[in-house]
Amino acid sequence: MYTSTTQIRVRYGETDQMGYLYYGFYALYYEQGRAEAIRQLGFTYRELEEAGVMMPVVEMNAKYYRPALYDDLVTVKTSLKVLDKESSQIQFHSDLYNEAGKLLNEGIVTLVFFDPKTKRKIPMPEILFEKLIPFFSLPH
Repeated sequence: MYTSTTQIRVRYGETDQMGYLYYGFYALYYEQGRAEAIRQLGFTYRELEEAGVMMPVVEMNAKYYRPALYDDLVTVKTSLKVLDKESSQIQFHSDLYNEAGKLLNEGIVTLVFFDPKTKRKIPMPEILFEKLIPFFSLPH
């Protein structure tokens, strides 16, 4: 399993009248967690795109347990629990915690690897697989 963490401070403009992080912004926090997880592997989304690989979101699920509040420092823990080189899908699990370590939210986002030239799904790019394999015990 590969896990990465990053922190995001809740900005005033991201909150609703109650001072809670607006529910729609959680998807942006998941995205920032994904981008940082890939960056921590040693490359970026931009490099994947330059290599001809896009990763559109095809599904997202979220569970809300308690609110993130204005000016909270939220820890976004992003995990990949499954590694499948042949699959055209990848699933990121996001757990958001407040500064007290309380779980605020859980999200699962499924993306596909997509070639914009052929307009078809493709298997996981070799460069991503090679970066992830050390974190998984795969049979030889």
